[in-house]
Amino acid sequence: MTSIDLRNIRIQTGEQVQATYPLELDPFELGGQQYVIEPERPEASLTTTRTTSGYVFELAFDVRVAGPCFRCLADTGIDLSLSGREYHATGEEEPDEELRTPYVEDTKLDLSTWARDAIALALPEKILCRPDCAGLCATCGRDLNLEPHTHEETETDPRWAALAELRDRL
Repeated sequence: MTSIDLRNIRIQTGEQVQATYPLELDPFELGGQQYVIEPERPEASLTTTRTTSGYVFELAFDVRVAGPCFRCLADTGIDLSLSGREYHATGEEEPDEELRTPYVEDTKLDLSTWARDAIALALPEKILCRPDCAGLCATCGRDLNLEPHTHEETETDPRWAALAELRDRL
């Protein structure tokens, strides 16, 4: 886990410091499939600005999320260029929860959790090899992108004939 001790950031109000950190990120599991983050330890740029009442953190990094296509299971990946901004109030009094980032615990800023959440929010609902991916054939399991085909309709079980008749009437 990559975390930064805020006590080591020595800046005055209005000052800003920028540093680069290697992120430690675990693979994602989406829809029962494993997706890996490439590169394994991406470099992230963290800019910290001191305000009169706290800190403003800005995180930026680029990653590729690689794994199987949701429809055809072919290897694919999505390139993401991510940036995020968080504010964390400090001071004598206990500030409102809305004024504190969830990524700061005591004096530690958890970059790994912040980066993982940013990746999860940026991912589409389905990771596809291409937008018009045809997927796998429901009958034989072949990749319809490589071998487009259809199957002849099979004879239905005669016990379902009464329901088919009812369906036709409706």
